[in-house]
Amino acid sequence: MRMLILGGSSEASALARLLAADARFKATLSLAGVTREPLPAPIPQRVGGFGGVAGLVAYLRAERVEALVDATHPFARQMSMNAVAASERTGVPLLQLLRPPWTSVEGDHWVPVADMHAAAAALGEAPRRVFLTVGRKELAPFLAQPQHRYVIRSVDPPPPELMPRDSLAIAARGPFALEDERRLLAEHEIEVLVTKNSGGGATAAKLRAARERELPVVMVERPVLPLAERAADPDAALAWLLRLHAGTPAQLRGV
Repeated sequence: MRMLILGGSSEASALARLLAADARFKATLSLAGVTREPLPAPIPQRVGGFGGVAGLVAYLRAERVEALVDATHPFARQMSMNAVAASERTGVPLLQLLRPPWTSVEGDHWVPVADMHAAAAALGEAPRRVFLTVGRKELAPFLAQPQHRYVIRSVDPPPPELMPRDSLAIAARGPFALEDERRLLAEHEIEVLVTKNSGGGATAAKLRAARERELPVVMVERPVLPLAERAADPDAALAWLLRLHAGTPAQLRGV
């Protein structure tokens, strides 16, 4: 079965590993190209955008794709919208592989906000030491709050024009260990954490470290994604693919 995984999450990589040795599937992992050095994948990769819905439709038809899995980042709303539209136009079955969001527990001090502008405003007027983990391309709203000192962590270094005046960039890729997160908060005397509600375990340790220090967490809530069939983890996505494979006549798969 020819299939396309729209990647950008750790779940996409995990699903690729599950499919790599399964002769029933011929899978391709598509990456947007945002990360300069993506992790190697065990299946063929393509890098770069499709050119909107029309480009994705053309790709699905040209490659005779029979299953589409949207395993992009939970905040990649536009790509998820394009995937739904392309599925509707082509009839290619679509699954959203979407990990659950984080939920607060006793001892958390979360400040939920709708977007980055609200997150920047939530920091207030008084200078604070801020641990900023929202991605290197979403820093612009924080330029309007130059009174704070920012420690910015992202996979790739932010472009200089998006770096607030008093800031330190840390280029690092998760997963992050709890002890390392504790050390980072202590060494930089962090007073508030700003993050997206990405969910998953790779970067969750910072939330526990913040809870232990009784720090407020400005939590940017997820965007509303278009409705589609969903799986919460790679194993559930594989089960969906196996059901789909079992229901597709061999002659339609070209075998």
